Amino acid sequence: MNIDGARESAPQGNGHGGHGGKTTDTIWRPFAITSARSSAVCVVSVLLLVGALISTQLLDTSDFVGGLAQMPLLSTKSEGESPKKHRQQIEVPLDCSAYELTKSCPRSYPTTTDEEDPDTNLNATCPVYFRWIHEDLRPWAYTGITLDMVERAKATANFRLVVLNGTAYVEQYQKAFQTRDVFTLWGILQLLRKYPGKLPDLDLMFDCVDWPVIKSIDYGGPNATTPPPLFRYCKDNETLDIVFPDWSFWGWPEIRVKSWVPLLNDLMEGNQRMGWDEREPHAYWKGNPEVAETRQDLLKCNVSDQQDWGARVFAQKGTLQDWKKESKAGYKTSNLADQCVHRFKIYVEGSAWSVSEKYILACDSVTLLVQPRYFDFFTRSLKPLQHYWPIKPNDKCRSIKHAVDWGNTHQQEAKAMGKAASEFIKEDLKIDYVYDYMFHLLNEYAKLLRYKPTVPQNAVELCSESMACPAQGLNKDYMMESLVKGPSVTSPCTMPPPYDPASLRSLLSEQENSIKQVDEWEKKFWENQKI
Repeated sequence: MNIDGARESAPQGNGHGGHGGKTTDTIWRPFAITSARSSAVCVVSVLLLVGALISTQLLDTSDFVGGLAQMPLLSTKSEGESPKKHRQQIEVPLDCSAYELTKSCPRSYPTTTDEEDPDTNLNATCPVYFRWIHEDLRPWAYTGITLDMVERAKATANFRLVVLNGTAYVEQYQKAFQTRDVFTLWGILQLLRKYPGKLPDLDLMFDCVDWPVIKSIDYGGPNATTPPPLFRYCKDNETLDIVFPDWSFWGWPEIRVKSWVPLLNDLMEGNQRMGWDEREPHAYWKGNPEVAETRQDLLKCNVSDQQDWGARVFAQKGTLQDWKKESKAGYKTSNLADQCVHRFKIYVEGSAWSVSEKYILACDSVTLLVQPRYFDFFTRSLKPLQHYWPIKPNDKCRSIKHAVDWGNTHQQEAKAMGKAASEFIKEDLKIDYVYDYMFHLLNEYAKLLRYKPTVPQNAVELCSESMACPAQGLNKDYMMESLVKGPSVTSPCTMPPPYDPASLRSLLSEQENSIKQVDEWEKKFWENQKI
């Protein structure tokens, strides 16, 4: 199926020390003397006297004028003074011994974050997709969120999460598919380790199923009630669910997909193994077509004796590849880093949005994005013709054929598009920003609560030890590789402001115009083909 650890290393100091308190070693170059020897001796004496003064004052240039003020400054540190060191990140390993002994969460982890290192806390502005946090929470901007609203979201929720004084409590309602709920909760616990004491008290419901369910139409009109806030991984333009980073950032053990940090490293290394020019000049897709009609329709675009649409489509089913057999074999032939060998890669939704999108975008290949219905937390900031090439959902084969032909005849532009997408994934979707998105989303959500959260009657305390210590196999492996080592020495990035109506309309209009431009190119392409 086409489808972190969050290894935080301690920031390294610059190592800029002084010169050990040495006095000036400045050498005055000899200059020509044309007067009598006595004059030279006099001049030298004056120079020696000035040099002594310079040494005594350690070149305090405020006492000198003219040329002396231009002389290089030397360090005034004494020989025993150490260079300034940046505050190192502390590492707090899991205390499984204490957990196994008491079956309760240890209290050894810091509950607050020390003052950040001013030299490493650059307060960078968050990526632009953070602006959508304001839009996703807009339905409650004026009413706030009441306890009744939250409890109305229970109908389809898999679990309820309450955070009180930095401690997480979970009430489980129904088990999620595979380990979606497990690794979603694990990711939230790592956020609490990264920023201890910074997340406010909160209370939320989370649905791990793909399809959004809070329909806008049900909450419109003068007598409508306020919608219940429900977190999940994706939404569309007709729903009000609150999008949250998906579980696979911390690993997907059922199909052996690593957590995000090592996987992203593997993908970047895979890009280095084969340049764009060396790759197969076709569009590649591999996945399970049985989950959606749009994927079954994509199979028609595969190469045949009658037609080559420029696509190479591999279904993980039937005679091409037995999905169940691959699952039992541990997906050993579905290594994501080994699939970046085509100039073009196709993204098509499954039953809803698919986690495969970020892996496809990371490949340096041109992403052929079949126009999606659903979006996750970061994809709304992607721009057609900059990060991807749009594909018509109702005329896929001809659209793919045109895209492949364009890319192979405009190779520099195609390579730039593929590179822009992979750079976006590498820089704007690095794990630190994933955590910062979670932090800001939950922080803004908590501001809307109109009640004081309390621990639900059937909730249990959850911590990294209670999840990782008893875990086994790949579950444990992925938890340990994505474990946040200790409190961050930097603050979260700075939230960008919300969109004003005019700028949001401009953004959406720009995206629509780019797609229309591709439609015009495609129309002319097929007119020239006489097909």
